[in-house]
Amino acid sequence: MTRIIMHGCNGKMGQVITGIVEADANAQIVAGIDMFDDGHNAYPVFSNINDCNVEADVIIDFCSVNAIDGLVDYCSKTKTPVVVCTTGLSEEQIGRIEELSKTCAVLRSANMSLGINTLTKILKQVSALFAEAGFDIEIVEKHHRLKLDAPSGTALALADAINESLPEKYDYKFDRSADRIKRPQKEIGISAVRGGTIVGEHEIIFAGEDEVIELKHTAYSKSIFAKGAVEAAKFLNGKDAGFYTMKDVIG
Repeated sequence: MTRIIMHGCNGKMGQVITGIVEADANAQIVAGIDMFDDGHNAYPVFSNINDCNVEADVIIDFCSVNAIDGLVDYCSKTKTPVVVCTTGLSEEQIGRIEELSKTCAVLRSANMSLGINTLTKILKQVSALFAEAGFDIEIVEKHHRLKLDAPSGTALALADAINESLPEKYDYKFDRSADRIKRPQKEIGISAVRGGTIVGEHEIIFAGEDEVIELKHTAYSKSIFAKGAVEAAKFLNGKDAGFYTMKDVIG
């Protein structure tokens, strides 16, 4: 049984994770951390993580960037393993998390979806083969109209995974509108679409002579990220200090 502290328990993702854990016989949320609480959770909720006196095996963090520094301090003091899911962290905060991993087990990934991370693993296995055969590589990602960054961090992570497998690194091309030239082969095109309520869609296109191969992942709800976070927490339980990612979870 993995005992979990849910950091940001009353946020949207915190509540999704709460529901998932309730149906998981191998995990239990023993405490929550949130500035606002109306008492509806089945576990105690603390407004300040330093006030939490409940013993746990791991923390799942889906909070805000403003709460990260306090979380890092708490984990450094208690040596509690942590799954960091909060995005938009500053370089300084990322540096602190990496420093924390020297004394505590830390898991952080650009995307918590098991499907995306499996797709990343597949891309590392096949991309060099297609590139050597002369296939052009394009990534198209789609998200809801409220998403601020473009391209997505996941699209960039997928491009990095492809590039890592190539004997010669490709350039990234984000906009072709200003160029009136033939497409160079040794580049990865990355396009972003924003509209509606699209949760997330990433398509990798390998375009060759008279044939096209497409690998695609579609997220229909945010619950896939929550499920990945719970699996990550169970994986991290009992692990030695170090920096882990979802690649370690899927093996």
